[in-house]
Amino acid sequence: MGLEFDLLLLTIVGIALLTGSVPGAIAGFFGGLAVDVMALDTLGFTSILLILAGYWAGRYGETTGRGRAYAASLAAFAMTLLVGVAALVLHYLLGDTVSASAALTPLLPSALVAALLVIPVHNIARSVLGGRAPGQPPGQVELV
Repeated sequence: MGLEFDLLLLTIVGIALLTGSVPGAIAGFFGGLAVDVMALDTLGFTSILLILAGYWAGRYGETTGRGRAYAASLAAFAMTLLVGVAALVLHYLLGDTVSASAALTPLLPSALVAALLVIPVHNIARSVLGGRAPGQPPGQVELV
């Protein structure tokens, strides 16, 4: 997978952590569809992978990762590994010939780099979409 796909994955993880599982899955669908159309690749292949990543990163943000400083890095690390393995399985199911060792060998270094690169991407997504920084207390609640 190329750098542009990794940056798209990190952007979707950032969006999903801030907005939730359904908006994360929707962002994954449209991002993957754009990649498949521009690359003239199998239509829907990347969309399936990014839908899974957006949904599970959003679920992590909605439940366990809410308000934790390391949530973005952990989600990016896990989603990079998940998408890499899921891509290998999907290639196998489609009957494509892919070397497992060639596909799985770069996954760990790529996941470590993703865990570091997601921090500025997540901060940019937070500034665009709005949201509070991890560890910051929620705003005041007003009873009507």
